Amino acid sequence: MTTHWDLALVGIRIVLLLMGLATTAISFRAYRRDRTRYLRDATIGFGFITLGVLIEGFLYQFTELTLTQVHIAESVALVIGLGVLLRSFLD
Repeated sequence: MTTHWDLALVGIRIVLLLMGLATTAISFRAYRRDRTRYLRDATIGFGFITLGVLIEGFLYQFTELTLTQVHIAESVALVIGLGVLLRSFLD
């Protein structure tokens, strides 16, 4: 039986995924226009952050992994994404 908390989690994850996809798409459009390394890296960073959200939702709903394992997988994608994004800001 699905509780209202489960539905709330799925709903907020969908909103988060859509926001991440929109941010990545806008960053990619800016990169296509200006072709700078900064915008390319920002797009890759936003993409990995969004991938982390997608990975967590998918793994939590459709696998037998523990919650800790799911959070580790998401965190790895977030660390990579934020690292690439940080690099884009520093260059």
